[in-house]
Amino acid sequence: MYLRAFLTSILVSCAAFVVAQETFCFGTNVNPDGVKFEVDSRGFIIGGKHVLPVMGEIHYARVPEQEWRREIQKMRAGGITIISTYVFWIHHEEEEGRWDWNGNKNLRKFVEICQEEKMPVVLRIGPFCHGEVYQGGFPVWLTDKAQSNPQQYKLRTTASGFMEATKNLYQHIFAQVKGLLWKDGAPIVGVQIENECRGPWAYYMALKDIALEAGFDTPFYTRTGWPKLNGNEEFGKMLPLYGDYADGFWDRELTDMPGAYKDAFVMKDTRLSAVIATEALGTNQDTKMEAKDLSYPYLTCELGGGMMPSYHRRINMSGKEVKPLAICKLGSGSNLPGYYMYHGGTNPYNPKHTMAETQATSVTNYNDMPHITYDFQAMLGEMGQPNWTAWHESRLLHQFLADWGEELSQMDVDTLSDHYARRGSFEFHNDYVRILNEEGTSYITPRNWHLKTSTLQSFNSSILIDWATAEPFCQADGIIYFIAIDGKKPQLSINSKVITPKLNKPFKASGMTFCVLSREKAYTAYKIGDKLYYSDGILYQDGDVIMEETWQMLPTPVNYVLTKEHGGLRNVAMGSQKVAAQPDESDWEKAAVWTISSLNELNENLNLYLHISYQGDAARIYADGQLIEDNFWNGKPMLVRLSDLIGKHVELKILPLGKGYPIYLQAKEKEALDKAPHGILLSLDSIKVLQCEDRAY
Repeated sequence: MYLRAFLTSILVSCAAFVVAQETFCFGTNVNPDGVKFEVDSRGFIIGGKHVLPVMGEIHYARVPEQEWRREIQKMRAGGITIISTYVFWIHHEEEEGRWDWNGNKNLRKFVEICQEEKMPVVLRIGPFCHGEVYQGGFPVWLTDKAQSNPQQYKLRTTASGFMEATKNLYQHIFAQVKGLLWKDGAPIVGVQIENECRGPWAYYMALKDIALEAGFDTPFYTRTGWPKLNGNEEFGKMLPLYGDYADGFWDRELTDMPGAYKDAFVMKDTRLSAVIATEALGTNQDTKMEAKDLSYPYLTCELGGGMMPSYHRRINMSGKEVKPLAICKLGSGSNLPGYYMYHGGTNPYNPKHTMAETQATSVTNYNDMPHITYDFQAMLGEMGQPNWTAWHESRLLHQFLADWGEELSQMDVDTLSDHYARRGSFEFHNDYVRILNEEGTSYITPRNWHLKTSTLQSFNSSILIDWATAEPFCQADGIIYFIAIDGKKPQLSINSKVITPKLNKPFKASGMTFCVLSREKAYTAYKIGDKLYYSDGILYQDGDVIMEETWQMLPTPVNYVLTKEHGGLRNVAMGSQKVAAQPDESDWEKAAVWTISSLNELNENLNLYLHISYQGDAARIYADGQLIEDNFWNGKPMLVRLSDLIGKHVELKILPLGKGYPIYLQAKEKEALDKAPHGILLSLDSIKVLQCEDRAY
């Protein structure tokens, strides 16, 4: 049953395009039903059929346990077919020998829910993860040992003490997921070893050996394909997975789209990005591919599904960036869009120190991040709220891959230029570039496409889509759906007959029914089973029930009063990594303070959030004196869970933003600062109540 549902979610029903290819050999790839999960030079094969899945990152320890199932169901509704997640060491062994796998940290329960929801899982087990976590996930007790006894505990080496500690980590992780591997008939199909590491290769192999010894016997093992290794690897031991970002909080420049970010929006014959981790790896990264690397399938694990603002770089993502990134990778031959992040989250509270990356530590001390929020401006944000443009544009693309990805996965790239690529019967177009060309468009169109569809009585090639100026979307209700492309008159040439359809009106051609949806209509269309359903919210499945989730502002007033004026601008120091340092606790004493009341009248059992629109440097919410939520202002509102505030004394603190602060702001935010009286920007514009409501459709 698990296999059938999984295959249904990511396979088309037409016959596979058969290509003789040698598969890679990793761990046990046969489940109890005898079904193989294989990897070849194109991608994944399940039960003998090629698939083109979509992977999305969510961090279980950053999402409330009670929300896991709903958020996984929503990710599936967005087209995600594989879940990836980091296991952050510091979240589970903050004190040496004292392990915590409870509540939001209950990895086993999270994977079991993935199993129940028929979602395969890739675990990223470290030991180093990064993920904008304090010290990259290394616990303080471990880094203390590394500093006092580097010979035995030097981090990310084969030093005996470090390897023994990592062996203990892997054993404890495996104890949580024992019986939940593919070979057990369960969802864990892959494991990522380490993260963003140059090697040497002996270090990777030592880690893989102790992972195998712990019990991680999975169909495949991965590593990040960047940076380039500083020594020769053994081919076929780990799959290199790649990534690219539209912009990066880590960049040291305080300008729009510095360096090579624009190259994320072109088709290219290299899989390596020159923009990932530039603060650590430099801006002159070698992106030339070696022949052996091109023999692996082209898979990604970190396409920017958004971006965090750091203190020194306040990136504001529009949501338009996600689809062009994926289009450029698919057009260049990739057979796995893998998003980081797909779902944002909330860092766990720690009274001793922030649990986020900061310049004030000895490990991953490159950037100051908010202590609590990890929204990432992802397709689904910190609270599970949809970032609508990114959500819809990626979801529609993923539906195309769900229906025709198997066919696409077997097509080679035969034409490639900066803004155009062709793979077999599909043409990929993109001239959108973030900030530099916001009016550009990104889309896929068919060319000489022999349409294979389950709605035909026999699998033949009697229907030929010669060309179309509309995007293939899905097949449902016995109809082949397309989506209109902005700025183009929708036309289809079917068996050499050119048709100009009316939008949203089905029409017949060559014995089949077609329909071209307007983009506005497509944004409301969800394919569930073999039917299309329509909603202005999110439609997802909870078992056999179709659920509808809507987000709306309530008319409920929120009372707040200014109880303390700000104490003037702070002195912004440069941190250890030569970028602006975030405010420390003494700086927050200069913040303007508002006391928020009337919250006790709200129902804490509802999914309610404070929606705070403000302008300034940074903001924090405290409940009975404890930090609950924080935010570096980038022009977007701040959200806070009402359940964390009801029944408590609530204060909002906002620090003013000065015109001379050495931070990056985008044009709209910079304009607001430039117009601020006396060069000081601080305002609280509104506090509203946002409700998320889930009900049966």
